[in-house]
This record gives sequence, structure tokens and C-alpha cells, in this order.
Amino acid sequence: MATSLENLRLVLADDHAIVRMGFRMLLEGAGATIVAEADSGEAAIAAVGEHQPDALVMDVTMPGLGGLCALDRLRARHPGARVLMLSAHEDSQIPMRALRSGATGYLSKRAQPQELVRAVAQVARGQRYVDPELAPQLALAQFGGSNDPADALTDKEFAVFLELAKGNSVTQVADTHKLSPSTVGTHLYHIKQKLNAANAAELALIAVRSGLIEA
Repeated sequence: MATSLENLRLVLADDHAIVRMGFRMLLEGAGATIVAEADSGEAAIAAVGEHQPDALVMDVTMPGLGGLCALDRLRARHPGARVLMLSAHEDSQIPMRALRSGATGYLSKRAQPQELVRAVAQVARGQRYVDPELAPQLALAQFGGSNDPADALTDKEFAVFLELAKGNSVTQVADTHKLSPSTVGTHLYHIKQKLNAANAAELALIAVRSGLIEA
């Protein structure tokens, strides 16, 4: 029997309108009601505060405040929020940090459509969901089997690392994350030390090799 999302109220957050439309058609077809859509982390936080949905379905990679930072702020304001994080990346770093930051579930965008419905149903009930394709990789990383250099970074350093690796300046990162440029500079110093990187180009190369950003 197909999974039903009857009576569930959802918020969708993804910066691509076509992707949101596809998710909406799939989830509404399974019985859910989409109460709001958001194209940024800031908009997702506002939508959850306004509509109090059963679950938020949010992409990790969005402009401005990314999904991971939005998750942190959302959980601080709404500790009971149930969030299913989605990503096109299949590394272990991002899902591990998302789950550690309070995401209820994590699913790869490469999953089959019915798996999204199943994940939403589980997350909306408050049950932990992990993409079955990623679960072995996450388990290995949890027990120290990962060789990812980004493992050495704290969650705040990791968030700054991702922004800098994408080509954003220290000032831009400071504005996005509401930090002082000196604080971001301190994070950058520690990031370079831990990753043995001399400049932004090397940070970007490490991020690409780790599967965290696309070349």
C-alpha cells in the first residue's frame, strides 16, 4: 500500500522553483497540504514560525543562509520543529552534521520519489529517518572510519568553510551569519590550520574533493 500523507501540513524550502513544484505535486498527490514555500533559509524559518507545519522539507544548499545554518536557527527558535533535510551531495559530512544539529531526517535528492513520501511521513511523526543509501557511510564515519579532512572542523568552522569554499568573502560570510569580520577571520585561521590550506583556492579544492561543493 502506498504511503499516505493525509492531513499533514508541510513547508517546502528549496531555491529552485521547478524543484519545489515537483515536490509539491508529489507530496500533494500523497495527500499532504503544502502551506508555504520558501526559497531561502531565512524564508523557511519565517514560514515555520507563521504556519507551524507538521514538517519542513528543506534543501541543504541555498543562497544566503544555507540549510545547515537555517536548521541551527530554526531549532533555537522552534525546538520541536521536525525537519527533513535534502541534498544532492552524497558525502557523509553534511548529513552527519545536519542530524547532529537536530534534523529529524536526511534524504538524498537522488532517491526515488516514493522514498521522499516515506521519509516525510516518518519525519512528520517525529521519527528519525536516514537515507538507506547513506546509512552505511554515516555509520562508518560515526566510528572514525572517515578520511574526510573536514572531520576536524567544529560545526561553526564547517559552516564558514563551506561559504568560503564557494568563493564568498570574509565580509559576505560575516553578513550572512551575523558575525563580526574578525570572528570569521579567526574561524578562517583555524580552518586553514586544521586543513593545512594556504588560501581560498586550496579550501575550495578540499571542498570539491570531499564532495561538499561542485567544481
